Amino acid sequence: MSANSRRKRTVALTLLALGIATSLAVYLTSDDEDTLFRSSAEEVTPSRETRPGDQSGSSVARSRSAHSSPGADAGDASEASRVAVRAAWGSGPNELGRTRPSEGNPEAPMSFATDALGRSFVLDQVNGRIARYDKDGKPLDSFLTTQQAPQDLALGPEGNALVLDRLVDKTVAVIGPDGRLLGELPVEGRGIEEGGGVTGVFVDGTDVYVEREHGDLVRIGDTEGNVDEERPEVPGRPSRDGQSFLNAGIVEVLSGRVYVNSVERPSLEHRFTRELRMGAPTPGIVLLDTDLRGNIYLGLLLELGAAGPEDEPRPSIRVLCLSPADGQPWGSADLPVSSMPEETFRDLVVLDEGGLLFAFRGESGVSYQRYECR
Repeated sequence: MSANSRRKRTVALTLLALGIATSLAVYLTSDDEDTLFRSSAEEVTPSRETRPGDQSGSSVARSRSAHSSPGADAGDASEASRVAVRAAWGSGPNELGRTRPSEGNPEAPMSFATDALGRSFVLDQVNGRIARYDKDGKPLDSFLTTQQAPQDLALGPEGNALVLDRLVDKTVAVIGPDGRLLGELPVEGRGIEEGGGVTGVFVDGTDVYVEREHGDLVRIGDTEGNVDEERPEVPGRPSRDGQSFLNAGIVEVLSGRVYVNSVERPSLEHRFTRELRMGAPTPGIVLLDTDLRGNIYLGLLLELGAAGPEDEPRPSIRVLCLSPADGQPWGSADLPVSSMPEETFRDLVVLDEGGLLFAFRGESGVSYQRYECR
């Protein structure tokens, strides 16, 4: 393979990592089905170029299911056992929007979230709405969005939707379960100089945070729409068990060295830093989240080895499940990489009870598929 081809491949994988999530021990894995685990908790000091938020380190982690085969379309019958929600492309009441303009980026649903009742909320910004589905994947209803360029979505405990527009309106809209706008929280202000640097909206109890370039989070208000003028910061994404703040980054792309760091709440004392070695180039972090028990889900974009010398390496997503106490890996799940060109913001969501949903786009539509670490 020529040096020019390698450079093009690296650029393509980097863009893929950024598109999957902008919307984040030593763990070694070979390029075949055999997997090695080694673990080491240690301090890791990444360079500025590999901290979360840069191209080399963008972050963003029930019944068991078989691994998906890359390239499967949203309508593939083999996916049926794990599909939670399925929708065709379009603008109808049971469809989700997709656009491929002659100029500008193609778009599909930017983000989605789930609530404690198992319902799914999909940010269908192409059609200017949020679509709701019940726990069985049946369409419920939809309500209109209120911003010009919504990109991310989170849910409050009372059922309010928090919708992020970081580029045009530069607000988080608070929308009630009835679709009524309850308030708008400004994104820019203390701690956030430019809305374009925000990499997600997050809810912790009734607190609403926006993330600054995959690093610290800034509290901008609450889930009722009240603005926080003080805008305090926390050192990472809050875990759902209320015990820690988390961040992650890439130490070295080619060897696949990444880390997860945990800080205790509320003392802010360092809990652990665990390095994970994937044994394959790792150009992106696409998920960092927890379930209600505090289990950590870390999603990584890998460049797995080719079958022959003339073959291109195979992109894949591997989600590692880590212990909340020390970051020790206890399981993993392999996910396909969609070849569709649409820009999205959040393609993976961890469920409260454990496991995750993954938005897989095909030519006929999108399916939200369930995976579990094992």
